[in-house]
Amino acid sequence: MRNRPLRIARWSARHPWSAIAGWFLFVVLCLGAGMAAGSNAATTEDFWVGEAGRAESLATEGGLQRRPTEHVLIRAKSGPLDAEAAGSAVRELTGRLAALPEVDRVAEPVRSRDGTALRVAVVLKGAELDGRKNVAPVLERTAAVAAGHPDLVVEETGSPSISKGVNDQRGDDLALSERITLPVTLVVLLVVFGSVVMAGVPLLLALSSIAAAVGLAMAASHLLPDPGVGTNMILLIGLAVGVDYALFYLKREREERARAEGRLGPEALVDLAGATAGRAIVVSGLAVIVSTATLYLATDVIFSSLATGTILVVAVAVAGSLTVLPALLVTIGRRTERRSARAAARRAARGLPVRTEPAGPENGRVFSALLRPARRRPAATLCVSVLLMLAVAAPALGMKLIDPGKDTFSRGIPAMRVYDRLTERFPELLVRHEVVARSAPDRAPQVRQALAELVRRAQADPLFDRGAVPSVRTSADGRTSVLELAVPHPAPSGPAVESLGRLRTVHLPATVGALSGVETAVGGDVARGQDYVRHESGKLPLVVGFLLLLTFVMSAWAFRSVVVALIGVLLNLLSAAAALGALVLVFQGTWAEGLLGFDSLGAIASRVPLFLFVILFGLSMDYQVFVVSRIKEAVDDGMTARAAVLEGIGRSARVVTSAAMVMVTVFAAFVFLHLTEMKQMGFCLAVAVLLDAVVIRMVILPSALLLLGERAWRPRHGA
Repeated sequence: MRNRPLRIARWSARHPWSAIAGWFLFVVLCLGAGMAAGSNAATTEDFWVGEAGRAESLATEGGLQRRPTEHVLIRAKSGPLDAEAAGSAVRELTGRLAALPEVDRVAEPVRSRDGTALRVAVVLKGAELDGRKNVAPVLERTAAVAAGHPDLVVEETGSPSISKGVNDQRGDDLALSERITLPVTLVVLLVVFGSVVMAGVPLLLALSSIAAAVGLAMAASHLLPDPGVGTNMILLIGLAVGVDYALFYLKREREERARAEGRLGPEALVDLAGATAGRAIVVSGLAVIVSTATLYLATDVIFSSLATGTILVVAVAVAGSLTVLPALLVTIGRRTERRSARAAARRAARGLPVRTEPAGPENGRVFSALLRPARRRPAATLCVSVLLMLAVAAPALGMKLIDPGKDTFSRGIPAMRVYDRLTERFPELLVRHEVVARSAPDRAPQVRQALAELVRRAQADPLFDRGAVPSVRTSADGRTSVLELAVPHPAPSGPAVESLGRLRTVHLPATVGALSGVETAVGGDVARGQDYVRHESGKLPLVVGFLLLLTFVMSAWAFRSVVVALIGVLLNLLSAAAALGALVLVFQGTWAEGLLGFDSLGAIASRVPLFLFVILFGLSMDYQVFVVSRIKEAVDDGMTARAAVLEGIGRSARVVTSAAMVMVTVFAAFVFLHLTEMKQMGFCLAVAVLLDAVVIRMVILPSALLLLGERAWRPRHGA
């Protein structure tokens, strides 16, 4: 009753074609259900956090919410701007754009302070996040106007076109990562198995698991809105764990085949593999799922989407490893047996001896060399290796967090290059703080007077743009007002952040905030970023606390050893800390910009540490489960603790390292993407997996277990 993975694998082995057909029917149904349900995209409201979120809520209630806005920049190709030619372009542009159903209104042109350019604001219909869906016709009409005025430069930018450019770039990047990852993964599997058919099995499992998970995620988005990042995570994690689970199962089946020396058929071999590797895959999958579920505690729409995608693809990959994988192995095994029988008959007919394939050595020289220090001097090896990992982790203590806004996006996006030229001539568009005030209608005169005083104070403050004309909008019922104050500094910069603090703690409390019965809040791009970082930092202790607790409980349950569970948690912490230290060392400075092709933010994207910490714990549990499971099998078979450690790690070293190579390849491909945030994630995951598989599992873990000896497995009893 307890070994359900074995029963499932046994049924699949006895009914292979039913299992294979059932699996692919499941995949098709998941995709079909997802396509029928469609994706429920996250709205602006789903991203509201902190005071900035409260400001946007107040503005929305008054009908003064942000609108998707594009800016058309008109300038001369060289020399001064010809006023007549520019006026003609503005009139044609206004006529063309105003006729579009996606456009709400076209504003009057605004001349730059130096007189070299005109700016035309175009407000689109719909919510703020709908802008990228509706901006394509606007871009086309702007391009047509540009073609009709060859003496002028007419170009467009804005949050909608930038968002569309980021999405297009992300799609191209993912296609590039797939072109890199799939061939390299196939080569690694060919080296491990020496067979195209066997190398294709893990890829088939991974890709079918990804397809099913994508469909399930589309349906799940109607419970938890999709901000557009869940599919990326399904592809990233799905390929890694799908190949890994298949690799562990296939390796165990091959091991049992070699041990049986032809005495067992394919069904019996799959039974043996299901009784060991199948249970380890279930435990590993549950560990990843439980670890990832702690991301829901962050109460953030992006983290919830990442957690949902990861949980779904891991669950589907585990299910595939227990159902379709045994069926495929039996089918391939039967075909191999028939070919071998025919080959043996032909050799016998010619009077030749029947060939047998001798079992090769379990591990080569590299793995023996890795294990040698731990085997000979475990205490010294443990101390030196832990100190080295702590040295790599040390830079993480100086980690700075930032919420990367549009100023940090790649300049490979055309709209970003136009944005730079726009803000150079109109610096008041760089940052705008939004002060929202809500009161009873009869307090409107006092609110207007207090806002005017706030404007005077801001214009006297060197952190604010003194030349920009402040904008005040008031709701139809007179209850809500929104004041926009310009800051001539990019959103992530120190002066912009300082101006937000000055506004919230000094200027606002001394003016509008001093009025009784008036509710106030400050929003805007800087406020959004700062409040988001503060929100995530506040959730970090809660998420990490539950992560450590759940990981410990899972390990203690899986291995029936509190000591082994504690070691696992500590090693996972060490692995994650070292990866984050390497991340800070490489990305927070500028020395690696040319090497990895990025512009340093001087900080780490705020979502990266929390997400990586959780995911790395889950992935580390993969290797912990597979390595320690082999050790515990040997312990339960009666081996001494020392012999069991050497036997278990020796037998799992090759497959763990092969699996790590696949994961490192998948994650390292993200270093070639344009978005710095994705580069940081890919780099950190690749480093963490490499350190975990080689240093943690092959050096530190055996050293610790050899030093503990029998004490690690008390009381000794079967799992």
